Amino acid sequence: MEILLRYLHFVSIFVLAGTLFAEFFLIEKSLNRKQIQVLGKIDGLYGISALTLLAVGLTLWLGGYGKPTEFYSQNPTFHLKLGLFIAIGLISIYPTVFFIKQGKGLPDQIVNIPKLVRWSVYTELILLIIIPILAGLMAKGIRIL
Repeated sequence: MEILLRYLHFVSIFVLAGTLFAEFFLIEKSLNRKQIQVLGKIDGLYGISALTLLAVGLTLWLGGYGKPTEFYSQNPTFHLKLGLFIAIGLISIYPTVFFIKQGKGLPDQIVNIPKLVRWSVYTELILLIIIPILAGLMAKGIRIL
């Protein structure tokens, strides 16, 4: 069971990172509604992977698979990693709502993408890049706080 959970954890990480990088490379100052719909589908897959990652991660943590639950619970580096993941999730709400709302209408109609939507995606990516560093430190039992 642990192997399956770890596999799902890694696959979710790869899908999450891939979809976020896709959003990063596809988002521009203005897009037509058809492009926004594509971004919305990518964002939907991003959301599914994030929820899967969270569910599997919580199962690994609280289910006692691998390292004892206390190893994670008492490690401030783990809490920072989890906090960044939650921050990414909260930041992603605005772009998701924007893609859903603005994906409706004539496919060729041009929509200006607010700076905050673009910066939200950029910020999510920066925070995501930090998490593997924290995961490596955490796995070695290194506490940074």
